[in-house]
Amino acid sequence: MFIHHRTQGIIIKKEDRGEADQLFTIYTKDFGKLEILGRAIRKIKSKLRAGAEFFYLSEVEFIQGKAYKTLTDAILIDKFENIRKDLERLKICYQISEVLDNLVKGQEPDKDIWNLLNEAFIKLNNLQLTTYNLQLIYYYFFWNLFSLLGFKPELSTCPICRKKLLAETFYFVPKEGGVVCWRCLKELSPEEKERVKEISVDTVKILRIFLSKNWEILPRLKIIKEERKNLKEISELYLTFLKEG
Repeated sequence: MFIHHRTQGIIIKKEDRGEADQLFTIYTKDFGKLEILGRAIRKIKSKLRAGAEFFYLSEVEFIQGKAYKTLTDAILIDKFENIRKDLERLKICYQISEVLDNLVKGQEPDKDIWNLLNEAFIKLNNLQLTTYNLQLIYYYFFWNLFSLLGFKPELSTCPICRKKLLAETFYFVPKEGGVVCWRCLKELSPEEKERVKEISVDTVKILRIFLSKNWEILPRLKIIKEERKNLKEISELYLTFLKEG
């Protein structure tokens, strides 16, 4: 006899299987990241369709089969209407879902990651922000996810000399796990130097704000074009390093 499991989850990915099935990747409150097969869900008469769509928060029920977990019920809780009406917000949802799917492997429950994901979607749906400050929600999620996965960057002291970072020239070195002072840059191997990016004092401050987990400051942040570019470059550098590692 099959055991039915129920939990809340946000659907972060789906792909068609066969003529009418879909395989959903769902990050759930109680089980972590799951792949669940929705059998015949693409048929018009399927009762599961109403609660199983991209970026829905739903209460899902599933059973464990031989090859896949199978979806047996999906009740919509929140479809995040404002996200669905705004292409920029929708784009950020895809970014959040992609980085989550890339870095979280296998089924392992984590309430902190669940809370971070759920809160990011709520803020993205409800906050009235400029286009760029909306993008900061992604970076907030991005760096706090790294932290929860054990990859929190060192932003206060140089990981090589262990001295406090002063307001001077910094370099972000993924292999060292954070910001290295200019004095220690020469200690790096040629291979490490190929994966180094200068990081501004203001970008370091921005990362510290993200990791302080203060959502309220996001609407008030004013970041100039150069810092936006630097934040994007540092984020992409660290993500590439972690994905390859």
